[in-house]
Amino acid sequence: MPAPHLVAVLIRDGVLPMELGLVHQLFGSARATDGTPLYTVRTCATRPGPVRTDADFPVYAPHGPEILTEARTVLVPASHEQDERLATDPLPADLRAALDAAREAGARLASVCTGAFVLAAYGTLDGRRATTHWLSADRLARAHPRIEVDADVLYVDEGEVLTSAGEAAGIDLCLHLIRRDHGAAVAADVARRTVVPPHREGGQAQYIRRPVPEPGTASTAASRAWALDHLADPLTLADLAAQATMSVRTYTRHFRQETGQTPLRWLTQRRLDRARQYLEETDHTIDHIAGMCGFGTDVSLRHHFHAALGTTPRNYRAAFRG
Repeated sequence: MPAPHLVAVLIRDGVLPMELGLVHQLFGSARATDGTPLYTVRTCATRPGPVRTDADFPVYAPHGPEILTEARTVLVPASHEQDERLATDPLPADLRAALDAAREAGARLASVCTGAFVLAAYGTLDGRRATTHWLSADRLARAHPRIEVDADVLYVDEGEVLTSAGEAAGIDLCLHLIRRDHGAAVAADVARRTVVPPHREGGQAQYIRRPVPEPGTASTAASRAWALDHLADPLTLADLAAQATMSVRTYTRHFRQETGQTPLRWLTQRRLDRARQYLEETDHTIDHIAGMCGFGTDVSLRHHFHAALGTTPRNYRAAFRG
C-alpha cells in the first residue's frame, strides 16, 4: 500500500471549530477495503502552538508550516475575524510563505467558506471560478475582479484549486475530494460512517429559500423517492409531476424551492450516481449500465459522464474498479 495521502489543515486565529473538525472526521474515516487509512490529517499554523477559535476555547496546532512541504492537499478553513479584511489588506508574509511552500511541493489547495479570501489574496484564484459563503460573495468579487465568483453553488473544483461555500458545504467538498481520489464507494462509506448525505453535486444551490416544506403543504419528496426506484425508465417531467399530483409548472416550482435544482438536472445527477456505483461494483458492460440507469445507450452515458466528470465511463472504471 502507498503511504496515506497527507491532508494539512492550515488554521489561523478565529478558526471555526466545526470546519476544523469536519476535515479530520471525513478524511480520517476514509478506509481501503482492508481497513487501511487512506489519509493522514495534520493540523498546522504558521507558528505551532495555541490558536484562538471563534468559540470560547482555543485549539492547539502541533505543526508549523514545514508540514506543508509534505502535504498533498492543503485545506484552509475560515476565520471570520481575518478573512474579509483580506479584501483590502495584503496577505501576511508568513501565510504567503506557507502557501508558497505548499505550492512548490505540488499540493492542491482548497478552502472552506471565507477561507477563499486567503486563496484569493494569494492570487491562485485569478482567472478561475470560485465560491465562498453567499453573504461574502459580493465582497470577494469586488475585491478580486479577475475571479469568476459563483455565489450559487456548494463548491467549485478547478483541478488543483477548490473552494466551497459555508461551513456545511465543507462536508460536500471533502466528500467530493475523497470521491475524486478513491471513488464513489469509498466516499459513500465515509458518508455512512459520519451520517451525512453521500453526495450533493457542487452545482447545487447553496442557499435554498424553503428547503423544508411548511406543514400541510405539498412536497416533491415522495416523487423523488419514487424516481430513484425507476431510474431505468424513460421518466419525463410529467411523470414526476403526476407522482406528486401537481401540474408540471407547480411541480417544477416546488422542486426548485426544495432542492435548488430543476427536476431534470436532479434526475441526471442521480442517474450518474447510479452509473458510477455500477462501474465500481459490477462487471456489467457500459451499454448495459447505460440502460439500467436510464441513459438508454452508451453514447448518451458517455456524453453525460464526460460533461459532469471530465472523463469516460471506461476510464472511470479503470481508475476505481475494486
